[in-house]
Amino acid sequence: MKKIIGFIGSGNMGEAMIGGIIKSKLVPSTNIIVSDLNQEKLKAMEQLYNVQTTVDSKEVAQKADIIVLSIKPNIYDIVLKSIKENLSKDKIIVSIAAGKTIESIEAILGSETKIVRTMPNTPALVGEGMTGICSNKNVTDSELNEIKTIFESFGKAEVLPEYLIDAVIGISGSAPAYVFMFIEAIADAGVLEGMPRDKAYKFAAQAVLGSAKMVLESGKHPGELKDMVCSPGGTTIEAVATLETEGFRGAIIKAVGDCIKKSKEMNKK
Repeated sequence: MKKIIGFIGSGNMGEAMIGGIIKSKLVPSTNIIVSDLNQEKLKAMEQLYNVQTTVDSKEVAQKADIIVLSIKPNIYDIVLKSIKENLSKDKIIVSIAAGKTIESIEAILGSETKIVRTMPNTPALVGEGMTGICSNKNVTDSELNEIKTIFESFGKAEVLPEYLIDAVIGISGSAPAYVFMFIEAIADAGVLEGMPRDKAYKFAAQAVLGSAKMVLESGKHPGELKDMVCSPGGTTIEAVATLETEGFRGAIIKAVGDCIKKSKEMNKK
């Protein structure tokens, strides 16, 4: 890829993307430009990644072919309005924020703008992210594949219709928080039985990591994999029975549903 990739904002997700792009050698580090008001953060980005930096988001809009909005949703409109005059129709705007629809971005930048809406998640920080991607009609298939390639540099990515992005937020974008709670709870049970906390976290986290890998690589249904662990009258089925009695699956389904509902409400604001 020979394009210039710009980042307005250098938060955790933006930095994860930059690290992934550079590690995968999609573009040279000098083909990446980052803007932020925090000059200390920019200095650190220069030293760590050897990227171009600026405090002016308009400079990113002028120089970059692909512009990633790595900023909080509450300042999206302000930033979009500030860079509008610096955008040409061939540039691609990439959103990574919940609650910001393609329509809402078009309302500010114009309906002819090339817009890609994405929803990555924080495991991108360790190269294991999952991203949902959709775009408006102005983005060509080859351009969309370029964006997908960027997100695949730090994990996996799937192109979906925009109406499914709220579901992506519920089952992927926000899901690391649920998984961290699950790991913490398992570890707490180990600590209750006398296991040192650092060991409990390691056992619990590795069990989750290995189980996820089995789902992705075996092609088997999660229920089938669960059954493989549950011997008749054994310890695992005893735990599974307790989880069912305590409403484990129902609580997760409701939590994800509430997350999706909140995402849809944010879209309307």
